[in-house]
Amino acid sequence: MAEVKVPELAESITEGTISNWLKKPGETVSKGEAILELETDKVNVDIISDYDGVLKETLFAEGDTVNVGDTIAIVDEGASAPVEPAQSDAAPSVPEQSPKTAAPQEKTQEPVTVQSTAKSPAASNIIASPAARKLAREKGIDLSQVPTVDPLGRVNKQDVLNAANAPKTAAVAPAATSKPAASVFVPQDDRVEVVKMSRRRQTIAKNLKNVQNTAAILTTFNEVDLSAVMELRKKRKDEFLKQHDVKLGFMSFFTKAVVAALKQIPYLNAEIHDNEFILKKYYNIGIAVSTDSGLVVPVVRDADRKNFAEIEKEIADLAIKARESKLALADMQDGTFTITNGGTFGSLLSTPILNAPQVGILGMHSIKYRPVAVDNNTRIEIRPMMYIALSYDHRIVDGKEAVTFLVKVKEMLEDPEKLLLES
Repeated sequence: MAEVKVPELAESITEGTISNWLKKPGETVSKGEAILELETDKVNVDIISDYDGVLKETLFAEGDTVNVGDTIAIVDEGASAPVEPAQSDAAPSVPEQSPKTAAPQEKTQEPVTVQSTAKSPAASNIIASPAARKLAREKGIDLSQVPTVDPLGRVNKQDVLNAANAPKTAAVAPAATSKPAASVFVPQDDRVEVVKMSRRRQTIAKNLKNVQNTAAILTTFNEVDLSAVMELRKKRKDEFLKQHDVKLGFMSFFTKAVVAALKQIPYLNAEIHDNEFILKKYYNIGIAVSTDSGLVVPVVRDADRKNFAEIEKEIADLAIKARESKLALADMQDGTFTITNGGTFGSLLSTPILNAPQVGILGMHSIKYRPVAVDNNTRIEIRPMMYIALSYDHRIVDGKEAVTFLVKVKEMLEDPEKLLLES
């Protein structure tokens, strides 16, 4: 018999929720074939079988949370004929007296006691890199007892090494504590509906609150006259579409303008780690996309090296993948700065929240035609105007640099020919 385990997923992703079993016990599976869909904090991931054979048992049910390294299914390797299912569809089957079973499940049915991997309940909730978890398992270290200096509480490999090399003290057995029961809201009115938060929405909520508690977030505003950009799009849109097979939108202009401003104010293209600033000399621009399951931020990599058509194509492709739940983890990793466009939904002004560990985010808004003084305030014209907002971490960037950044973005968009010189 061969065990199917939850593989190492990606940095900071340590667990997931089984959203859909693609194979049922008794069905034939092939090596490389997906047997279940796992919902993680960021994307849905297909877990594949490394074996040819027959799926004998599933050890967790849909809706259960599993950790990296957990055994989630048993494959009868080499078998070709269907076998009797080891469990019904309603509940998972757990082999009796097996030393290698999955982590304890939290269910409302009868409790099932199984032996888990070497993790404490607290450790399973720790945010840690795959390398850190692997090293902790090898050295028998409880991740919940590993101190970290990361502002968001993430444990990395070096933290585990430090804990492993720390002087050992006499162990004191902790007092036995029971996990507090989760409070359940019971509506007193049949017009009230209780909807469970999805795993992704819970993660979004937790991450946003962590950012608010950690970063010194400040927002500065400006407004942009988009007459020149709109005129250029009107003049070139048909030729652009014919030549590149993609529409010339606003996002390529804003992405190029942001990259130019980041080159001038490099501390907005950085992150904070302990007492150090990590300056990044590459420009991976995250584009916030709203989906039915929540906000995701896929990344346009090396945006400084891409032309307008390449940026527009990549943004369009990422948006489609996001809305079809086909984003890969790699599509959302290693962003250095984010752009969010609330104007898509009609927002006139907002204060965007940081996408940690990034220290800056630009908010776009709806375009409104307003009277504007032009020609040294001698005439009034109706112009297409947009408010733009920069939220930034005041721990690394001061007001002068933040305002300078936003003014640079404004200047680039009001004279878009300058963007060609920045390419």
